[in-house]
Amino acid sequence: MREDGCVHTPETLSADQAVARAVALAGAGGRAVLGIAGAPGAGKSTLARRVVTAVTTALGPGVAVQVPMDGFHLANGALDSLGRRDRKGAIDTFDAAGYVALVRRLATPAVLATPVDTVWAPDFDRRGDEPVAGSIAVPPETVLVVSEGNYLLDQTAPWSDLPALFIETWACVVDDDVRVDRLVGRHMRHGRDHEAARTWAVEVDGVNAARVTADLHRASFLVRT
Repeated sequence: MREDGCVHTPETLSADQAVARAVALAGAGGRAVLGIAGAPGAGKSTLARRVVTAVTTALGPGVAVQVPMDGFHLANGALDSLGRRDRKGAIDTFDAAGYVALVRRLATPAVLATPVDTVWAPDFDRRGDEPVAGSIAVPPETVLVVSEGNYLLDQTAPWSDLPALFIETWACVVDDDVRVDRLVGRHMRHGRDHEAARTWAVEVDGVNAARVTADLHRASFLVRT
C-alpha cells in the first residue's frame, strides 16, 4: 500500500525479460537471494529452473542454485498428528521459521558462515510427497540463490521478514484456468484420478491461491508465465 492509500502495482515482465534480469543480478558481484512467489501452479519452479540454467550458462557451474520453499513442508507424519494432512500446502503446514532462518543464512554468508562453508538445504520429493533434508548444496562460490514458494510475500510473521532478505521478489502470474489445469495434471501424475485431482486443485489449492494472490502486489516485479 502506498502512502496515498493506493495499492502499488509492480511492473510486469515477460519470462524472457525476467531471466535476463536474473543474469544481470548474478553478475553484479557478491551473493544474492532471489525470491519467486506465486499461487500453486503459477509456474514458480519452472521459472526458477530457467533462471538457474541461464545464469549457469552465462557465468559457469555452481554459481546459481535453486532452493525451494517446499523443502520446509512438514512431514506427512507430523501433518497427520496435527490433523492438517487434508490441506497440505496451507501456510501452517510449513516450518516457516526454519525456512526464514535458512534464507537469512543464505543471504548473509559473510556474517553467518565462513567463506569455506557449504550450506545444505532441504528439497521436496514429489514422488514420495515428503521433504528430504540436506539434499541441496549451496557452495561458497554461489552468487545467486533462487528460492520459490507460495508464501514469500505473506504479511504474517515470520514470513514478513523475507522481502528484506531477498534482493528482489518476483510474483508469477498466469490465467486462472491455465493454473488450475496445470495443477490437475500435476496431481494426476502423482496418483490422483481426474476427479480427485480437480477437487484438490480447486478446493485445497484454491484456498491457498486466494491468500497468495492477495499479496502479489508487494512484489518487485510481476512475471507473466
